[in-house]
Amino acid sequence: MSNRIRWSIVAVFAMAMAWVEAAVVVYLRTLINRIEPYQANPLPIFGGLGEIELGREVATLVMLLTVGALAGRTWHSQLAYAMIAFGVWDIFYYVLLAPMTGWPRTLFDWDVLFLLPLPWWGPVIAPVSIALLMIVGGTLITHNDDTRAPVLPRRCTLALAILGASLALSVFMADTISASSRGVESIRTVLPTTFNWGWFSIAFALMGVPIGDMIWQRVHANRNHLTRAKKLSANNTNLREC
Repeated sequence: MSNRIRWSIVAVFAMAMAWVEAAVVVYLRTLINRIEPYQANPLPIFGGLGEIELGREVATLVMLLTVGALAGRTWHSQLAYAMIAFGVWDIFYYVLLAPMTGWPRTLFDWDVLFLLPLPWWGPVIAPVSIALLMIVGGTLITHNDDTRAPVLPRRCTLALAILGASLALSVFMADTISASSRGVESIRTVLPTTFNWGWFSIAFALMGVPIGDMIWQRVHANRNHLTRAKKLSANNTNLREC
């Protein structure tokens, strides 16, 4: 099976999973009258649904990692396919949720992005932009999976990406972290009023460093290959002249 077919199968799985995710969210938000999450008391207590929802989020991550493990043939391609699945799932979740509910109306609408370890808040465009990075980065890795010397991000760029991801998480959870000292009820009622675009932009740039690194490696490798080919051609020409 070619990498293109593997990529397509993973993408189709993620799209189908996005439909299921969007449908479940419609059911839950309809029950608690929170189709639009950015309103007073955004995370009300509703029976035992809170604990069930936390378990569902963990299960979602397990499913994405599992499809990556099944699609990839090496540890780095397995992780890359999981990244692709995550990115496609996250984007299509919003693409499908919009016609189902009429929300989000714009990419700048606020959403509760995740609940673990604390609720994440941010405009829709923020997770979508990170999802695009994951798709591009994962695709670059899987595209070179068949080569003897696969193009992978170097450790220094991975360290910068991890730093960027940590910074992005702190931006998403900034308000809930501040409210955590006041107890669970304060966390549940947080409604952020500003998003730190400056720090998020830095985080986004850091997370994109491995992509730039892989592109540079590929361009450099192609140049070296072209140079060697020219030298070999010149040597063959000299031999024929002799």
